Amino acid sequence: MRIPTTTPARAAELIQRDQGLLLRRVEGKSEEELRAPYDVTAGPLGDFCDSLHDLVAHVLMWDEINLAVLRDAKAGRLHWSLDPRWETAEIGRSLNLGGVEAGRRIPSELVLHRFRSVGAALVAEISQYDEADWADPSTGAGFDGGVGALAEYVSTTPDGFLFAHAARHLQPVSA
Repeated sequence: MRIPTTTPARAAELIQRDQGLLLRRVEGKSEEELRAPYDVTAGPLGDFCDSLHDLVAHVLMWDEINLAVLRDAKAGRLHWSLDPRWETAEIGRSLNLGGVEAGRRIPSELVLHRFRSVGAALVAEISQYDEADWADPSTGAGFDGGVGALAEYVSTTPDGFLFAHAARHLQPVSA
């Protein structure tokens, strides 16, 4: 059985730290500056971001998926993204490319608004759990280890960084 390595409070703190890192990087930048070429640390499957705008859209897409995973678990369902057919490098790359392309069609101001809104909802979703429920296997909709283990699973980058998605692309981080 998977045991969560964080508490809900620590998970929320790590998510807020990661979001803050990206928000500080884009703060005060114009639409043109956000869409200007910017070399992000690609990491696995990350070579599709050409700008900070793209990176915000990319992290946003995964935050939206992760929020849906947790909300589905609360309703007793496993999210579509946990089906093994979706958990391949090829499909992950397709999702990444599609999410970034969709984000490119939206003004940066609105992508950032959505990023903040989804980020707040993700933190609120996690913060509703106490430590017992976080680790209770019955809270994970059948995922081994409960909602805490599920949140950690979906919020870990392919190379093993927990709750540090934006940081993974912006700078080297330690696990």
